[in-house]
Amino acid sequence: MKIAFTTLGCKLNYAETSTYERGFRAAGFEVVNWKDQADLYLVNTCSVTATADQKSRSLIRKLHRVNPSAKIVVTGCSAELRRAEIERIEGVWKVFGCKEKSHVVSDCLAGLGLQALNVPEDAVFGAYSTGERTRSFLKVQDGCDNYCKYCTVPYARGGSRNIPICECVRMAREIAAQGVKEIVLTGVNTGDYGHSTGESFLDLLKALNEVEGIERYRISSIEPNLLSSEIIDWIASGTKFQPHFHIPLQTGTNQLLEAMGRRYTTEFFAEKLAYIRSVMGDGVFFGIDVMVGLPGETPELFEETVRFLEKIRPAFIHVFPYSRRPGTPAASMPGQVDEEEKKRRVAVLEGLCARLHREFVESQRGALVQVLFESKEKDGSMGGYSGNYIRVTRPFDPALSGRIVEVEL
Repeated sequence: MKIAFTTLGCKLNYAETSTYERGFRAAGFEVVNWKDQADLYLVNTCSVTATADQKSRSLIRKLHRVNPSAKIVVTGCSAELRRAEIERIEGVWKVFGCKEKSHVVSDCLAGLGLQALNVPEDAVFGAYSTGERTRSFLKVQDGCDNYCKYCTVPYARGGSRNIPICECVRMAREIAAQGVKEIVLTGVNTGDYGHSTGESFLDLLKALNEVEGIERYRISSIEPNLLSSEIIDWIASGTKFQPHFHIPLQTGTNQLLEAMGRRYTTEFFAEKLAYIRSVMGDGVFFGIDVMVGLPGETPELFEETVRFLEKIRPAFIHVFPYSRRPGTPAASMPGQVDEEEKKRRVAVLEGLCARLHREFVESQRGALVQVLFESKEKDGSMGGYSGNYIRVTRPFDPALSGRIVEVEL
């Protein structure tokens, strides 16, 4: 049988889709492009915004038009939050919510009359991405208990839970056996690791650091209040973890941080970045998430966020407009911002991001860095990232694919 996979949303979704794909391949399925006449389509959906929900539904309908006789399997966050709506879409065969992910392959095989694997009911779905020779995304944690006022993720993915350290290490060894050199740790609230097993995030990092064959690690995203000084000091002591942190800010004003249920202040955030720079140097790459147009974000508060970002000087700002999500407290708050004004504010921060990123790269000019080159060739060139996440390109040389090379920026 032929199966095709489509994924919307975050790297966590891509890691999960890769894991589904390996399961179906092991069962004898042929993986094809979604444009081909597959017998089975698996759609991993996203629900982080209203637009993501709409794209998920549109994609399902498009696949049904590609092959009306195919069975469509839907999972992901939109499947959890919009299950009844998705089940009504023509062509949909099975829908799997957040607590059913570990059963996707086994239940589909059983439904097709094929031999299925026995999966424990309480299994936390471990996953990692494959397909790239240089980098893999390893899911170590899922769910969130924070319930920030604007966010649907705790409803879509459930409470905070994690994969045991021994299982994370096992998956990392599998990744290393494929020749992959770098792992990016992913989760919904990665730094909250330990709820299911009583283990700690730092213990996980130390165990993964010992896996032979993996030369570099990155932490995909971690809340500022969960990135402890102990973790920072250990990473800085000479480990495989790179000087690259992705830290959600969301807004640069204490008034809105408190209103949205965030668990830190701008002063705390700035002190955290300053401490990391003090022990790891000014070459640390900081990626910062910022949401514009939150309820109550007046022009004055937006300007306060701009000034704060100028002060802390991240290397990259991931900017996105607030999306009003039904059922969340923020959806009914006063002071909703006009959509056109949101677009204007996004453009302002994207311009600031371009300048700050350019200035960060320029500040590293002349530094000797370790670059992991990818295997892809484009217009006779190949690219890769330094430890502090600066993109480097050079003429294509297949001998350098998947290798870490010292380069002067």
